[in-house]
Amino acid sequence: MSIRHWPASERPREKLLDRGAMALSDAELLAIFLRTGIAGTDAVTLARQLLSQFGSLRHLLGASQADFCSAKGLGEAKFVQLQAVLELSKRYLQQQMQRETVFTEPAAVKRYLQHAISGEQREVFLLLYLDSQHRLIKAEPLFSGTIDASPVYPRIVVQQALAHNAAAVILAHNHPSGIAEPSRADKAITERLVQALMLVDIKVLDHFIVGDADVISFAERGWL
Repeated sequence: MSIRHWPASERPREKLLDRGAMALSDAELLAIFLRTGIAGTDAVTLARQLLSQFGSLRHLLGASQADFCSAKGLGEAKFVQLQAVLELSKRYLQQQMQRETVFTEPAAVKRYLQHAISGEQREVFLLLYLDSQHRLIKAEPLFSGTIDASPVYPRIVVQQALAHNAAAVILAHNHPSGIAEPSRADKAITERLVQALMLVDIKVLDHFIVGDADVISFAERGWL
């Protein structure tokens, strides 16, 4: 049966309008994005099949162009639309942070980071440059590396922080494994960056590690 013949309370679009986007499952939200199914398969069933094929919503949204476009019911046009939606989400959250006067708590930063780098298949090291009132100047991906690690060079971090006239910075990187727990190497590079930036009077406010479901804050754990 086509979705348009379903009861209104079960149709994803009507359900969203009536109860809000948070009431929808991953498959229902994806079905709205897909708009239509394929021959013999409605959009919700197709969405469920795609989530099963890719393993999770994260892996679907983070899939390469080749993998995404090869899936039944998807293609280049849908890939372009998805990348535009993801980038709009990142820019919206970044602009929200830029309106904040002070980072009094890390929730807004965590939301931005989850959208910005949690789906990356490689490790990405990101810097948030802040002014003297801790307002966001710019968020910049500075390094990226293999699936296991990203090379981080303190000299370049210092150069970029000075170039943006930052008074403070927030460090962040993702763990492509999906597990956010910091490693010994994460703690070691954080200490090196704190010391290097201290020499030019720039404070490191926090270092966030981004996983699939969690974002861990060094400051919240008392490590900074």
